[in-house]
Amino acid sequence: MAIGSFLTPPLSCPFWRIKALSRNISAQQAPGSDVQRAPRNLAPELHPFERAREYQRALNATKLERMFAKPFLAQLGNGHVQGVYSLCKNKSNLSSVASGSGDGVVKVWDLTSRDETWRTSAHANVVKGLTFTNDIKLLSCGTDGIKLWDPYNSPSDSTPLSSWQEGGPYTSLSCHRSGNSFAASSGAGTINVWDMDHSSAPQKIQWPNFTDTITDVCFNQVETSIIGATATDRSILLFDLRTNLPVLKTVLKFAANRIVFNPMEAMNMAVASEDHNIYLFDARNFTKAQNIQKGHVAAVMDVEFSPTGEELVSASYDRTVRVWRRDQGQSRDIYHTKRMQRVFRTCWTMDSKYLLSASDDGNIRLWRANASERSGVKSAKQRQALEYNQALTQRYSHMPEIRRIARHRHLPKVIKKAGEIKREELGSIKRKEENERKHTTKQFEKRKSEREKTILVTQQ
Repeated sequence: MAIGSFLTPPLSCPFWRIKALSRNISAQQAPGSDVQRAPRNLAPELHPFERAREYQRALNATKLERMFAKPFLAQLGNGHVQGVYSLCKNKSNLSSVASGSGDGVVKVWDLTSRDETWRTSAHANVVKGLTFTNDIKLLSCGTDGIKLWDPYNSPSDSTPLSSWQEGGPYTSLSCHRSGNSFAASSGAGTINVWDMDHSSAPQKIQWPNFTDTITDVCFNQVETSIIGATATDRSILLFDLRTNLPVLKTVLKFAANRIVFNPMEAMNMAVASEDHNIYLFDARNFTKAQNIQKGHVAAVMDVEFSPTGEELVSASYDRTVRVWRRDQGQSRDIYHTKRMQRVFRTCWTMDSKYLLSASDDGNIRLWRANASERSGVKSAKQRQALEYNQALTQRYSHMPEIRRIARHRHLPKVIKKAGEIKREELGSIKRKEENERKHTTKQFEKRKSEREKTILVTQQ
């Protein structure tokens, strides 16, 4: 017998007798159709068009978000007679803010009733700075000195509790996060730090041989002994109160209008510049900017971090308020109205849900931080639907149609035209620099990134 006969059983072996089910093809066709039905699993998580269905839901969610985007809530009372050039919030009270105008009037507002609760003629001219102290008093400064007020325990038009005139005229104020001290910048190039518990002379700090005006001063909210300042010579200054010595001086290409520290990270700061941009710096490495946020078409007058430290809001001379994510270069949202003029101050509320803007038309406006969010009580089903739509939108945010709808904003014609002109001018400058580099010895030099070009000189 052959060897293969042991491996191959005969055809009569029951091992090979297989009975297969067979059905008529017509039984698998729809009535009146000759197309064979495909097998399908009816489990909802295995839907054959799952991606297409999710994409359609994400597209509808993006459209609905833009449809219900109504950021403007109201203006506070009747505003001021002149432009509002200073604004601050009470960190101990969610519903209380203070504002100062060009005619020297200071008002305290209640965000719940949207009406003023206290007012006084604090200064003879523009109120340059406002800040609440830790014991819920109000400090204001102008060219005629610094004054301390008690808006919650005294009537309107009352006299100040105390005043300081030494070392003026003053340009801005900043209060220590936990201590009972405050700093004031002056036109003489010095920063005076007072302790309100003592009547002694102020602690003066100054960069050596520095005579320019310091336009803004800010306490670090984490490392509270560090003070940042901006000056008219386009410089950013850092001082350490523990040693009473300057730490760092950096000169930018354009002057800075505002400096603010991240409330959650001691080393990070944001600077509002005259060149229409916002620069994020790391104090540990001042050789380049960590991020540049572009979009404004005029000077940025104010910038502030949200209490979470993840977002920023900026006010600009182009009459818009923009909301930014810290790690992105383009604005998340743009707020504007027909009547709003040049915006000089803006701030977040302490719950990160609302924004305030103070403009040259004398009004203080209240905005939603998220334009389509509603503050009413939501059921569990509503919250689940919103979270699902948000997750879908984020998942498909790279798709062209969804990205276009999510990023599109209607802008006033003047701002849109100014943006087009600005893009054309910047493109022309870049082409000129590339041509110059191509035909000169600059082609052998190392290229500088745009984040490095903004810094001219750093002194320590």
